[in-house]
Amino acid sequence: MPTRRQATAALLACCAGIRGAHAQDFPTQPVRLIVPFAAGGPADAIARLIGRVMGQRLGQPVVVESRSGAGGVVGVEAAARSRPDGHSIVLASTGALVILPHLMPRMPYDPLRDLLPIGQVLAVPQVMVVGKALPVATLQDFLAEARRRPRQITYGSAGNGSTLQMAAELLRLRAGIELTHVPYRGAAPAVTDLLAGQIDMMMGDIPVLLPHIRSNSVTALGVTAPGRSAALPEVPTVAEAGVPGVESDTWYGLLAPAGTPPDRIAVLHRALLAALEDGDTRRALLDQGGNLVGGTPEAFAGLLRAEAAKWGEVVRAAGIRLE
Repeated sequence: MPTRRQATAALLACCAGIRGAHAQDFPTQPVRLIVPFAAGGPADAIARLIGRVMGQRLGQPVVVESRSGAGGVVGVEAAARSRPDGHSIVLASTGALVILPHLMPRMPYDPLRDLLPIGQVLAVPQVMVVGKALPVATLQDFLAEARRRPRQITYGSAGNGSTLQMAAELLRLRAGIELTHVPYRGAAPAVTDLLAGQIDMMMGDIPVLLPHIRSNSVTALGVTAPGRSAALPEVPTVAEAGVPGVESDTWYGLLAPAGTPPDRIAVLHRALLAALEDGDTRRALLDQGGNLVGGTPEAFAGLLRAEAAKWGEVVRAAGIRLE
């Protein structure tokens, strides 16, 4: 008869085999990748780029599904309420995960409780620009003008609670200046009014403002990243320009519903890393103007906690409200 030690070893081997079989059997059907924004936008493009290689790695197609509404909340809620078997995931971004929970009185999900991080994909820093109607050449010139004329300098954003407003408010708080916010329904009309001289300044994702910077239609004063952008190597970081603590970007990451088995999270994470290591995918993602991240699910979870705390503080200090 087998000894107790032999029986225990056989049981552990059996359990390990079952776990391995579960991981190998996943996925058993197409993986639904929810994008909580309209088709054709940056998030949709990112999802389709990584989805192609992830599908090859998983052995099942990754099907992109657009579920837009409420700044990303509708799509993220759909993912959070999905069956936690790894066959439904979401490509979510900064707003719906770490900003809007501080602004919406009845948030339909708790990002830290109802979702499991798979991995961060891309981070797109913002760049601070001013229109030609404002006679400043550096961030220090801008700060001096803002202190000389408190609340008279205007900045535009993609709307109340947008990452663009949050970046500008973070700058305002760190620099101790007073500005007037002009919200728009998206970044495009804000850029149009900046070029027309209707507003003085805006923070925008680098890819959106890069053509106007290169054509000298606006003046770039600083990027909101720890280091300089490869797309704008001549533009200092906001910290280099004299205001430390102003780091902001629009980042994207993959998450699954809470309760998804850890071995399936690991399979999805490996597929994501394979996508980010693919040469064609890397080049296309870098063309989005951001920095590829990858990392571990644990690192992404740490980012979510840190960003939620940071933007919660900004919301409270600046008195930001949805209107």
